[in-house]
Amino acid sequence: MRPEALLGAAAAAAVLVAVALAAFVPGFVSAPAPDADEPPARFDVAEMTLAAGEVTGETATLETTVYLRHRGGAADNVSVVARATDRESGLVVNTTRRDLGTVDDEGEREVPLAVTVPREGGYEVTTLLYVDGERVDRASARVSGVGALTPPYARSSVRFHEFASQPSVEYRVESVADDAATLNVTSYLTNGGDDPESGLKLVVTARQADSNVVAARSDARLGGLEPGRTATPDVRLTVPDGYNYYLDVTLWRDGVVLESTRTVANLDPQETLSVNETRREVAFEASDFETGGGGGPPQPTEADTGGGAPGFGPAAVVVALVAGLLATRRWSA
Repeated sequence: MRPEALLGAAAAAAVLVAVALAAFVPGFVSAPAPDADEPPARFDVAEMTLAAGEVTGETATLETTVYLRHRGGAADNVSVVARATDRESGLVVNTTRRDLGTVDDEGEREVPLAVTVPREGGYEVTTLLYVDGERVDRASARVSGVGALTPPYARSSVRFHEFASQPSVEYRVESVADDAATLNVTSYLTNGGDDPESGLKLVVTARQADSNVVAARSDARLGGLEPGRTATPDVRLTVPDGYNYYLDVTLWRDGVVLESTRTVANLDPQETLSVNETRREVAFEASDFETGGGGGPPQPTEADTGGGAPGFGPAAVVVALVAGLLATRRWSA
């Protein structure tokens, strides 16, 4: 057979094989590149904030606001999950979810979520961003001192005044008779708020230091206390002389303890007590958020636009055929 006829037959066979592969083998010819005017959707968490919400005697609600950043085309089935984990035990305490559906407008948007946790300890709050069932980004922040959040019924702007060099509670012995001493206990209470306070009661309890037995208890009612003012109520109580006492001073309103402090009364000349106790809840604090670095789905690569995907495009098939023909003719020559 003549060489020209042999080469023609080989070229025709190659074309038929290429057409058959393109028709029956999936992926042999790659799909056309996506329209450049329709870039893929990209979603990530730009920022996350935490704030204290509703507080009860048992629980506290952490108000979470997630700022989502959307670029590119429409994103389907978008949802955000907020999860609170106990920092000490590592156990998940509460989880909440919010579905956004399809998002097609670019820019930032705020997504508020709330998780309710026990009013104690500290937590790590994590937000997870999902697009079409796939997690694309995350952010987290820590909170501590949740127990310091006060429910409305126990809130008060009146506190025992903190001096630089003297206690907020002091006493003097008014009289001693028949082995009994009458003490006059003075407390310094300051209204550090913006509104007047009323309905307050101060209770003083004297506990014998060695036995912790309550030797006496007395109270005094306070009138209205204006903002920025300091009241100095006096409470008198009589205790057996010659002993040392802890004086526990408690501020009440409507049957609720608002504040408490302790000092000592040294009535035993042979032995003295000292007290250095401060009972104060650690203030509620929320840390800055940390992202998971996901940043959404990866940017399109050459493989996504037909430049490097498995299989061959139509142009690649033609180039391969021409190269084969040239190589065959060079070999036959």
